[in-house]
Amino acid sequence: MNALWIAIVVVSGFLLGVSIIKYLSVHPTQMSAYLLACCVLFFMILWVIVYGTDGSMRWVTTGAALLGFLAGYAWMARIVLGREDDRPIPALTRQRGDRGEGHTAVVYFTHGEPELYDPIGWINQFREFDHQKIPFIPFPFRPFFLFALRQHYLIVGRSNHRRTHFQMLKSLERSFRDDGDITTRFYICFLDDNPRPDAAVIQALNDGASSIIVAEVFVSVSNHTAEGRDLINELDLDGIPVDIRFTGPMWDSEKLHSMFVERVHEQLNGMDRSKVGIMLVGHGQPDEWDVEWPTETEHEIEFRRRILKRFEEDGFPKENLSLAWMEFKQPKPAIKVEEFVQRGIERIFYFSAAISADSMHSQYDVPHLVSLARIPKDFPLINLGAWNDDPIVIQAIKEKVVSYLQVAFLLNETEQSFAEPAAD
Repeated sequence: MNALWIAIVVVSGFLLGVSIIKYLSVHPTQMSAYLLACCVLFFMILWVIVYGTDGSMRWVTTGAALLGFLAGYAWMARIVLGREDDRPIPALTRQRGDRGEGHTAVVYFTHGEPELYDPIGWINQFREFDHQKIPFIPFPFRPFFLFALRQHYLIVGRSNHRRTHFQMLKSLERSFRDDGDITTRFYICFLDDNPRPDAAVIQALNDGASSIIVAEVFVSVSNHTAEGRDLINELDLDGIPVDIRFTGPMWDSEKLHSMFVERVHEQLNGMDRSKVGIMLVGHGQPDEWDVEWPTETEHEIEFRRRILKRFEEDGFPKENLSLAWMEFKQPKPAIKVEEFVQRGIERIFYFSAAISADSMHSQYDVPHLVSLARIPKDFPLINLGAWNDDPIVIQAIKEKVVSYLQVAFLLNETEQSFAEPAAD
């Protein structure tokens, strides 16, 4: 009988470990089922230990249950955290030597985030941290990080990131059409969502693009922009005469800098500028990444400094303008908010300055960090969010594209003139 009880608690403990990992990481619609399984298995183990055994046997079954639990937890954690990114890639059907139809394709490339909870982006991030030996949450506790991510989704409801970027692409295309450009075609791709950059480029090639401009809708040159370029550059395009150019990120766009000032102006309602605080919250990256990708932090700092310079030139006191960081770096937003309030500021406007479109960072993380400030509850903290589908943002992206579009047009014209037979 004792062997039977030991077998029961080992198997139940193993299944409990599996069920806990599943509960921590699955889609919200499956949470309840795994929570119920956890409860049933836990009380089954508890019943066996309390009522099925006594004396020293009780300690044996407890230890057996714990070993089974640890084995199930470790096994399922490795499966969940070892999940592969299986986003589909279309087949390249364009023939070698095909020069295309003469038009240019604009591939709008940005970070991406699933609309509903899907942990694959962070699972990929864990791998990157481990590959670069960057200290982060120890492996056994990472399922709890996924649980917290899911909780953020449940609080916010959904990420608007994907939907907003699709709207931004529509606005960009509409702007070109309004200017009389009816030939340039537009595609979207994401680093952490579908479609991925190489898939979008293949689709553009299959549609006959003779040149491709990749509009990098990011703040800085970083590991993220590099990953996108690598995916595209690794495509086997030998024999396909196509020119692919990258616009570079947006940190140096004066047009984009002006958007921040204009957005605050829309909210001022005649308020005295000397009573207003402006805070630009950056994303931040680990110091270890600064060794390999110093441009990420350099560009993010310079981007926000240029924006604050515009505010200063517009009459906002320099001491009321501040930078903060969301992750990995200091200062955090709450500290700067408290300093503003102590200085007598009566209203604070803050931006998720490095976020191109609303996401969990701008919808939850940054507002949460700001809310940690120890200030009066009714103090007006105005969240002006990410860049989003602002007409000025669209014009800033368009300026980047147009500078390369002119080069692409000349290249296409030259190639077509060489391809045409000489007149008799």
